[in-house]
Amino acid sequence: MKNKLKVYRAIHDLTQENLAFKLGVTRATINAIEKERYDPSLKLAFKMARFFDVKIEELFFDN
Repeated sequence: MKNKLKVYRAIHDLTQENLAFKLGVTRATINAIEKERYDPSLKLAFKMARFFDVKIEELFFDN
């Protein structure tokens, strides 16, 4: 699934490691999601959207 995770991470000046720590996942998970090699669970996707204070549709999309 396509996403704007890297964009929102940059806007908030977060490294993959920082974001991973705040979300309770590994840096490798963040990297895999950003590179669209891994789709997060629904629970994690909502957690990310809440963290960045955006709708889930703004962070993840299917085009």
